[in-house]
Amino acid sequence: MQKLEKYFNTKDFRVFLTTMFLFGLATGLFSGTMNNYLAEILGIDRFERGVVEFIRELPGLCLILILALLYRHSENQIIRVALFMSFLGVAGIFLLGANPIFGIIFIMIWSTGEHIMMPVRHSIAIHSAQPDKEGLALGITGSFRNIGQVAGYYLVPIILIVVRKFLDLSDSEISFSLFRAVFVFSGIFLLIGILFTFRFHKSDFHVKKQRLYFRKKYFRYYILEMFFGARKQVFLTFAPFVLILNYNASTELIAMLYGIFSLINIFINPLMGKLIDKIGYRIILICDALLLIVICILYGFSHHFFQERIAFFVICVIFIIDGMLFIVGMARSLYVKTIARDQGELTATLSTGISINHLISIIVALLGGLLWENFGIELLFICAACFGFGAFVFSWFLPKPAKVLK
Repeated sequence: MQKLEKYFNTKDFRVFLTTMFLFGLATGLFSGTMNNYLAEILGIDRFERGVVEFIRELPGLCLILILALLYRHSENQIIRVALFMSFLGVAGIFLLGANPIFGIIFIMIWSTGEHIMMPVRHSIAIHSAQPDKEGLALGITGSFRNIGQVAGYYLVPIILIVVRKFLDLSDSEISFSLFRAVFVFSGIFLLIGILFTFRFHKSDFHVKKQRLYFRKKYFRYYILEMFFGARKQVFLTFAPFVLILNYNASTELIAMLYGIFSLINIFINPLMGKLIDKIGYRIILICDALLLIVICILYGFSHHFFQERIAFFVICVIFIIDGMLFIVGMARSLYVKTIARDQGELTATLSTGISINHLISIIVALLGGLLWENFGIELLFICAACFGFGAFVFSWFLPKPAKVLK
C-alpha cells in the first residue's frame, strides 16, 4: 500500500482498494456458480437464459435514474449502497433461490448493486489518481478487484468439495445446498465490505442529479458503449452456456476458468493502464476489436474446425482470453476523461454510457437466445463478430490522444 501512494492523491485509497478486493471476492463466489445454478437448479434453457439476462441487465439500463435518486449521497456512500443491494440479492437467493421466480428477482437485486458500483469505482479511481497516472490507477483498482475475484472463484470448488464430503443429503438436496453454501460466503464478504465503507473520510463530492447526460462531444463514446454492450452480452450470457450445454462443463470447471483469467488480470491490469497512458486508448480499442472478431468465430465454429476434445479445449482457452479483454473498458473511461469538463460530468457520462450499453445488452440477450434456439450457435456468433467489426471501424476513426501526438 505504501508503494501505491505515489499513484493516488487521497487518504482513502487504502479503504477504497480494500473494498474493491472484498467486492471482487463476493463477485467471484457469486459469478463462479451462477450459470450452473441457472442450468442445474432453475432448469434454464438457451432461450430462457436470454430472458434471465434481459431481467438481470435492467438495473444497468436504469442506472442513470438510480444514481439520480442517490444524488444527495457522496460517491463513497454510493459504494456502500451498491454493496448493500448486492448483499440483499445474495441473501434472497440463499433463502428462496430454489424457486425460479424468486431466484430471478434476487439475481436482479444483486445486479443492481453490481451496476451501481461500475461507474463509481472508475470515477473514484480516476479523480483519486496523480496527474497523468489515471490509467495506472484504473489498472491498480482493477487488479485489487481481480485478486478478490480469483480468491472467490477458487473458493468455489473448495466449498463444493467440503459440502459434498460432510453433508449426508439426497442428490437434489445436495445440489441446492452446494449453491447455498457458496452464497453464504459471498454474503459474509459483502457485509465486511459494508463495514469497511464506514472508514471513508467525509467527501464533499456528490453525484449530480442527471436523468440522461447526452452531449454531442461524447457521441463517439456512446457508440463505443453500444458495441461493448453487444460484445459483453455474448461473453456473459452465451459463452458459459456454450461450455455448459454443449460440453457439459461442471460448476468447478467454470469457476476455474473465471479464476484463471481473473488471476492473469491481476498482473495485466496495471500493465494495460501503463500501456494506455503511453500509447493511448485508440490503439488499444482497435486491437481489442480485432481480437473479438477472431474469438467470436472460434466460439461459433470450433466444433466444425476441430475434433470434440480439441474444440472443448479451444473454447476454454478463448473463454479465458475473452474475459481478459474486459480490462479494455478502462480505455473508454480514459477517452471520456480527456474531454470531460469536471469530475461530475465524468461520472454522469460514464453512467449514461453504461445505461446505453445495457439497452443494447438486453436486446442482444433476447435476440441471441432466439438465434441460438432457432438457427444454431453459428449464426449467433457471426452476428457477434459483426459487432466486433463495427467496433474496429469506429475505433479506427477515434481522435488520437494529445499525449500520443506529442
